[in-house]
Amino acid sequence: MAVGSVGAGLAAAGVLTATGAAFAHVTVHADNAAKGATDGVLTFRVPNEESGADTTKVQVVVPTDHPVLSMLVTPEAGWTAQVTTTKLKTPVKTDDGTISEAVSEITWTGGTIKPGQYQDFHVAYGQLPDNADQLTFKTLQTYSDGEVARWIEESHPGQDEPANPAPVLNLTQPSPQLSKSGTQPSASTAPKASASSSDSTARGLGIAGLAVGVLGVAAAAFAVRSARSARG
Repeated sequence: MAVGSVGAGLAAAGVLTATGAAFAHVTVHADNAAKGATDGVLTFRVPNEESGADTTKVQVVVPTDHPVLSMLVTPEAGWTAQVTTTKLKTPVKTDDGTISEAVSEITWTGGTIKPGQYQDFHVAYGQLPDNADQLTFKTLQTYSDGEVARWIEESHPGQDEPANPAPVLNLTQPSPQLSKSGTQPSASTAPKASASSSDSTARGLGIAGLAVGVLGVAAAAFAVRSARSARG
């Protein structure tokens, strides 16, 4: 799709202003985009930037050089999803075993996205790769008039954003306070520190008590000797 027709479509739709122009292309988002994150959701947001045609098909290519493991499509009203898998050149070892197959493409058909509207397509994932900085999901968006918007161009550092950029998910470093599964790390060290502190306190109190006891015995002995002297 030419840049000029994109601009004309946005103006006719009247829903995207200059400040929201970045919303014109297909994008991908994640509720957790940390490297190696597990059990999250990817959302592909597809806007219709045409003025006189509906979006009728969305085709997302999933990278397999750094695969996203165990992808499950969320049912979207009016849409049918077809999932294609492929054998991985390099199997991925996980805590649950070795995975040799992953999703390579997802195609949604049957529904429509009207001009000036958008559709979110949700996909649950089992695990994001931990050895990549970003994931590129090249996407084809087909319209009812036969036009196909090819969101497949990749951005490069130091260059302007391409006219038809592919959706990119930037992966972040995992939080040091969270484990790979997104749960709090084992707190086994905390009780040990607490126990150590408690032991030190108990020993201190015991020594203090012993000292008080010794002083008490000495005071009692002194009192007995004084009483005997007085009687003599």
